[in-house]
Amino acid sequence: MGKASRLGNDLYTGRKSYDFVHRRTLWYAITGGIVALAFVALFVKGLNFGIEFTGGTEFRVPAQNASQTLAEEVRDAVAESGVPAAEQATTTTAGNSVLVQVEELDAQETDQVRAAIQTVLDVPDDDVTTSELGASWGQEIANRAILGVIVFLVLVLIFIAFYFREWKMSIAALVALVHDVVITMGVYALSGFQVTPAAVTGLLAILGFSLYDTVVVFDKIRENTADMRKNRQTYAEAANLAVNQTLVRSINTGIVALIPIGAILWVSAVQLGASSLQDLALSQFVGMAVGVYSSVILAPRVLVHLKSNESEVKLAERRAKARARAGDRYASVPAFVEDMPVEDDPDGGDDLDDDEVRASGTPTLTKARPTTSSEPGRGRTVPENRAPVERSGSSGRKQPSRQPKSKRGK
Repeated sequence: MGKASRLGNDLYTGRKSYDFVHRRTLWYAITGGIVALAFVALFVKGLNFGIEFTGGTEFRVPAQNASQTLAEEVRDAVAESGVPAAEQATTTTAGNSVLVQVEELDAQETDQVRAAIQTVLDVPDDDVTTSELGASWGQEIANRAILGVIVFLVLVLIFIAFYFREWKMSIAALVALVHDVVITMGVYALSGFQVTPAAVTGLLAILGFSLYDTVVVFDKIRENTADMRKNRQTYAEAANLAVNQTLVRSINTGIVALIPIGAILWVSAVQLGASSLQDLALSQFVGMAVGVYSSVILAPRVLVHLKSNESEVKLAERRAKARARAGDRYASVPAFVEDMPVEDDPDGGDDLDDDEVRASGTPTLTKARPTTSSEPGRGRTVPENRAPVERSGSSGRKQPSRQPKSKRGK
C-alpha cells in the first residue's frame, strides 16, 4: 500500500486528522483576507467587460495564415490609428480570420480603424466585415447573465434544503458559493481578461462543481452526526472527521479537473489567443481551485458555527467536557512500592500476636470489628439467638439450625 493510500485510510479511520473546524479564528481570517483582496481588485481596477455587455464594433478580416503573432500586429496598428475608442482593442483568431473588437465607433472612426487593419492585412474593403452591437443589447445580455446566476443560487438553496432537510446546510453552501464567485471575479479584475458570455457560462459550471463537492462533505457530516450520543463525539469533532474522510477525494477530484482546464487555459491564452476559450478556461480554473477550498474549509466551518446554538449540540459538548474532567477513573490508584504503609488487612485477620507485632516493629493491622454496644447510636445491638446456632457445611459459617417438628419443644 502506497503512502497516499495509507494516508487516506488513516484520515478515514481517524488515526490521523487535520483540524479544519476548530480553528475558527484562523480560517475566518484567511478567508476574509482573500475575499477582501478580491473586493479591492473589483473596486479599484474593475472588470473588463467585453463588447457583448458594453456594446461596440467588431471587424472580421480573412487571413490565410492567421496566427497570434499576426493578431498582435493588427492590434498594435489599430491602437496607433489615433481613435480613442480603439486604444484598448482586442484581437483574436477564429479559423482563417482575425477578429478585432473595439468600443462603439462612428462612421469616420470605423473607416480609420479599417484603414489601420489594411496596413497589416492587405485585403480589399469588401472583405472587411463590420458588425455593430449596441449598448442597450449588451446591457440586456448582462441582466440576463445576472438573472441566470441568481436563479441558479435559488435552486441550490431549494435543492439542499429538500435533500438534507436542514436550512443551515443551505446557508453554509450559499456562503461557500458566494465566496467562490467573489474570488473568481477578483481574479478577472486583476488579470484584465474580458468578461464575456463564455466567462459567465464557465462561472455557472464551477458553481455546480463546488456545490457537488460541498454536498459530498455535508452528506458525510450528516452520517457522522446521526447519533452523537452513541459515537461520543461533539458536533464539531464529527464534522472535522467527515472533512478528513472526504479530503483525499476532494483533492484528487480537484487535481484531475484542474489539469485539463489548465492546459486549455495555457493553449488559448499563450498560443492561440482565442478570447472565448481563455475566458471560459480562466473562470473554470480559478473557480474549481477555490471551490475545493470552500467545500473543505469554509462550508463545514460555517455549518458548525450555525449549529453551535442547538440544544442537542450543546448537550454533546457538555458530555465531552464532563468526560474530559473525569479523566481515567483508575488514574488515582497508587502504585505499589516496597515501603508503603499497610493500612488494612485484606484477608480480615492476622497471624501474629500483638506482642509479636510490637517486637517486630511491623505496623499494627487495623481491622474493623462489629460492636455489640447496646447504647443507642453506638453500633448495632446483636439480638439473642432463637434457635441453636451451628456451623453449616454448605455455607461455611454458623447458621441457625432447624429441628424437625417432632423434636421441637422437647
